[in-house]
Amino acid sequence: MTDFRNAKLLVTGASGQLGRLAIEELLARGATRIVAGTRYPDNLADLAARGVEIRRLDFADSSTLAGGFAGIERALIISTDAIGARAEQQVAAIDAAEAAGVRHIVYTSAPAASPNPGSAVRNDHFATELRLYRGNTDWTILRNNIYAEIILMGAASALQSGQLFDATSGKGRSYVTRADAARAAAGALLTSTGKLVLDVTGPAPVTQEEIAGLLSRVSGKPVTRIGLAPADLRAGMIAAGLPDAMADVMVSFDVDAAQGCHAVVTDAVAHLSGREPQTIDSFLDANRAALAG
Repeated sequence: MTDFRNAKLLVTGASGQLGRLAIEELLARGATRIVAGTRYPDNLADLAARGVEIRRLDFADSSTLAGGFAGIERALIISTDAIGARAEQQVAAIDAAEAAGVRHIVYTSAPAASPNPGSAVRNDHFATELRLYRGNTDWTILRNNIYAEIILMGAASALQSGQLFDATSGKGRSYVTRADAARAAAGALLTSTGKLVLDVTGPAPVTQEEIAGLLSRVSGKPVTRIGLAPADLRAGMIAAGLPDAMADVMVSFDVDAAQGCHAVVTDAVAHLSGREPQTIDSFLDANRAALAG
């Protein structure tokens, strides 16, 4: 296996959760020339003290792109949270990376990235992937499944009401923990060559019926899964105070799951990180304290 531990490696979005975890993995695996690109350089003083080079890199500020990618050999481009605007920003970042001579780009995408009028998330990722396909550098596209942490976001209301609402039509998701996705991303940055698309998944698809059962077991509170039509789920989310744009994103995730897009299982995590992905049972057990309240 090719080893790029001594190459100059850039991680964008390094102040974010996935970026920090990826840098920790790179350090643990012996990478010697790590660059952390971030909108908030002052937040990464601890990494600078450990030998990581810190650069201001903001995809929304084109003046930071050339300097951010200068001298970089391999770059992990972590998709931003600017849904609807990020495709243009990420394409500009890829343009800058290619102009700077970056030899390999690792990009964190999403399942079934494709044109879809009902999903800004899929459209953004598709546009970014298309730019990589049309480019002149090598790349690895990591289609990260839905993060297991999203379960915790909805757990409080489910435990309070005793009901878990979804529009997945009973289909499963191969949830992957953010830590496993970060380890896989670091592994791709350290080892991948050529052009490759990988689905990054947990070990097995899990239905919302099963999630409700797991929440009940871990918390000791009864939770029942309630299946809804997408429009009804969206209306309920908005009535509960979720912003319209976020409700649209969450519903689009469920629609994608209902179409089977989230049920794919691969060995990408194990292959790229050397560790098996964490199961949802284990993940919820590890986060029992977060469910206790």
